[in-house]
Amino acid sequence: MIRIENQPWEVMLSHAREAYPDECCGAMLGAVDGDKIVRMALPMENVSQGPKRSRYELRPEDLLGAERRARQEGMDLIGIYHSHPDCDAYFSETDLKNSCPWYSFVVLSVRGGGFDHANCWLPNADQTDADKEELIHPV
Repeated sequence: MIRIENQPWEVMLSHAREAYPDECCGAMLGAVDGDKIVRMALPMENVSQGPKRSRYELRPEDLLGAERRARQEGMDLIGIYHSHPDCDAYFSETDLKNSCPWYSFVVLSVRGGGFDHANCWLPNADQTDADKEELIHPV
């Protein structure tokens, strides 16, 4: 289970709305103590060279920076979030292929520029499938 606190949730939603109609992406920092608790969201630039409306890409150095920030704050890098403009919060084949099995992946569905719903996914070690992870977030 992953629970997102109010402040990082607002950061994630704001980022998704601002990036619309493109996908946004960022990192989630927090604690793992049985359950995962997201205490900080770090928006990052979508550097995809393709259509950003249907794809996101993080710079490796940005992800390393998030790892560094997590250590400085006494937290863990729990996972990645990104948005799906005008479609459901599913884990696409591209998402799966580019995933890391040790991270949770929150997908935010944004329709017409407004938040619709969210889901969280945990990819397997082979990156061949992802299970839905229970997601608790502010309403």
